[in-house]
Amino acid sequence: MNAIVQQAIEHWKFIAPVLTPPNNDNEYDALVSTLDELLDITGDDEDHPLSGLVDRIGDLIAAYDDEHYRIPHAEPHEVLAFLMEQHHLTQSDLFDVAPQSVISEILNGHRQLNANHIKALTKRFGVSADVFF
Repeated sequence: MNAIVQQAIEHWKFIAPVLTPPNNDNEYDALVSTLDELLDITGDDEDHPLSGLVDRIGDLIAAYDDEHYRIPHAEPHEVLAFLMEQHHLTQSDLFDVAPQSVISEILNGHRQLNANHIKALTKRFGVSADVFF
């Protein structure tokens, strides 16, 4: 048996938990904690010897997120309506984004958000511009 295989066998019980996809939220949380610790060690150094492990754990976490925490697609005007509802805002409250008549057209799906609208909305609501695409 070659040395690498022998080392893998000897250390597998320690390595398996960080290379195995999580099956539940507890395993997921443990994997996230492990990733946080590894990121504290590796920092931004992509050449760090543990960077491959960081990438692999990140992939496992992303796969779990995609399966269990999928965010449904919503049209930009639906996102805007949701944000307004959550913040108890009316169309006229968004005067810093656009006139009330323009906000009304956007909310009714008759007009698209433009770059200036999106910039103002991301600033106002503290969200990524990605939510409007």
